[in-house]
Amino acid sequence: MPELPEVEVVRRGLERWVSGRTIDAVEVRHPRAIRRHTAGAADFAARLKGLRIGVACRRGKYLWLPVTGGGPAAQTAAEGIGPMITPSVTHGLAILAHLGMSGQLLVQPQDTPDEKHLRIRVRFADELGTELRFVDQRTFGGLSLHDTVPGDIDHLPDVIAHIARDPLDPAFDDAAFHDALRRRRTTIKRALLDQTLISGVGNIYADEALWRARLHYERPTATFTRPRTAELLGHVRDVMNAALAVGGTSFDSLYVNVNGESGYFERSLDAYGREDEPCRRCGTPIRRRPWMNRSSYFCPRCQRTPRP
Repeated sequence: MPELPEVEVVRRGLERWVSGRTIDAVEVRHPRAIRRHTAGAADFAARLKGLRIGVACRRGKYLWLPVTGGGPAAQTAAEGIGPMITPSVTHGLAILAHLGMSGQLLVQPQDTPDEKHLRIRVRFADELGTELRFVDQRTFGGLSLHDTVPGDIDHLPDVIAHIARDPLDPAFDDAAFHDALRRRRTTIKRALLDQTLISGVGNIYADEALWRARLHYERPTATFTRPRTAELLGHVRDVMNAALAVGGTSFDSLYVNVNGESGYFERSLDAYGREDEPCRRCGTPIRRRPWMNRSSYFCPRCQRTPRP
């Protein structure tokens, strides 16, 4: 699944090409794409009509578009298509995007042929000639409309209020993370993938950061000192920023930015996906071990198995 760098690449594209535009119409082509919006497709489309998209936001792997305004949606609802809404209600709404395993948010010229797995189309009330498309081959992802947390400057959807800040967030608290890490009494990779502790880190970047830090994925969190935690966070940030610089990691055509372009960080991976290839530090073959229905990649020499 896409992790922080891949989602941030999409967010930047949406901020450039979608933020500030007013929605003219929404077409839901597959019901599973809005299954998290329990009121259904007609309600989803009616409530969004006439709303203005704000600055695209992200926390960890979660991406959303705040929406504001009233307009045609209220009239549409009055005609029986959806519930009545007013401008005062819409000021606390956001479109939350679940990319799942294969979801893509693409900005395409309106005359571009429909993608085979097009699930949702969003048209805009302007003359720019482009539209937003949600394409999802495996239909694990989708879009949904949610209230936002009152007073939150990023218009955080209430359903993800429990998600921790990510390590690239200026408000991320390193000291608080270390204290929480010590309290968890778990192993370090489990902690890195715990989105209520630190968000945005998934299997790929956890393995990469742990390789850089020379830490085994089963290292107990109770053994971490503040300097060791600070060092690990530094590697997490470094590997994510390096991935961002080249558009993220794309192992196939499913992970793309809003223009359909793939990232190139897979060419720079040091551990993940490199089973039996030589470690770039010591030459020892990289090993893969099953781990929580996933795999962990590590160097058995650089990342020693912790003692019991």
